Amino acid sequence: MVNVLPRPALRSRVWPAVAVLAAVLAITLCTTGAEGPLSVVMPAVIAGTAVAAAIWAVWRRRADRADYEARLTAWAASEAVLAERMRIARDLHDIVSHGLGLITVRAAATRHLAKPPEIEAALADIEEAGRHATGELRRMLAVLRAPDASPPRAPVEGLDAVPDIVRGAEVAGMRTLLETDDLGAVSRGVQVAVCQTVREALSNAARHAGPTRVRVHLYRDGPAVVVTVADGGPVDGWRATPGAGHGLAGLRERVTSLGGTLLAERVEGGFRVTARIPDDGSAA
Repeated sequence: MVNVLPRPALRSRVWPAVAVLAAVLAITLCTTGAEGPLSVVMPAVIAGTAVAAAIWAVWRRRADRADYEARLTAWAASEAVLAERMRIARDLHDIVSHGLGLITVRAAATRHLAKPPEIEAALADIEEAGRHATGELRRMLAVLRAPDASPPRAPVEGLDAVPDIVRGAEVAGMRTLLETDDLGAVSRGVQVAVCQTVREALSNAARHAGPTRVRVHLYRDGPAVVVTVADGGPVDGWRATPGAGHGLAGLRERVTSLGGTLLAERVEGGFRVTARIPDDGSAA
């Protein structure tokens, strides 16, 4: 395991400085005559200087110790974070990467088999999605395994990515309808939040409702950009496959951080996610 920072060491220049001062005081005392005014004044001055130096040395030593303990605590925390990142990287590589690779290989292995065109198209979509996910996972693993390097920045999604996100839901057989009104200028942060809202809502619909119909509507309501994603409810015989349960919570944090609101509710037998995000387009 590569350390982010070397273990800090306790270094202090207090005692060398005190030793030099003591030597100077001793030489001064020795060169002072036994008679005259200096023989009376210098011992008192030397004694006072020695006491002040001792007090300063104790204070400086304690300050150096406190600084060392703070640096040691920060180092231990960074080591713990790095160890956790390496553990996550190993788990992602051993479990998730292996599973994605197997799905991609199995989908690719069916190319030479005779099959209906719709099944062939679905398997091609699965293969492409698997390769894309594997590439993203490798990028993530590179970041986790090299935390001291500058992580590669993923491209920032804009509103032009929404149609691709909606089309991606069709791989799961969903019947999608995308309606986009004139939104005007939209800031980059809000555009990312819109993409994440559409992606998360479609993912939830695919898991809970299966190949159902879904309507995605983007429009502006005064100073706010509004995103609604509504599905028609589970198809007959569909068995829901719940996720980890953190998707909507993370999405709500993203939306509220922009001053918006997120509402997830059951409507007419289906489920609807509505994000309302204030935006004047000034940072577009």
